[in-house]
Amino acid sequence: MTTSFEQLRTRLESEQKHLLEELAQIKANVRPTEERREGSPFGKREEEATESFEFERRLALEKRLTDQLAEIEHALQKFEEGTYGLCDSCEQPIAPDRLEALPQASLCVDCKTKGAKAKSSPG
Repeated sequence: MTTSFEQLRTRLESEQKHLLEELAQIKANVRPTEERREGSPFGKREEEATESFEFERRLALEKRLTDQLAEIEHALQKFEEGTYGLCDSCEQPIAPDRLEALPQASLCVDCKTKGAKAKSSPG
């Protein structure tokens, strides 16, 4: 393997920081509903539809980022426990190429393919 576990940990920590910053930015850009509607020249229904769409889009993005963050934090926790690189399902080593491509991987290719559920975290 060309990438060491320490390099993978550094990548995970960097991505964790990036995701936390992105989530903070999303939350900081949310304005209260009353503020958005004040003085609007548009009809209420159209404005409410747009606001609902934007709200749903923001929630979906926030969920995706939160899920990614949970996977990364799980991988970092596995470093602390000394189990990084082991499959959460079968406890066998995860292929180095898989970890290099996806450092937060918690399942080996076989278990992921079989749809195995991770013992203690998202997959």
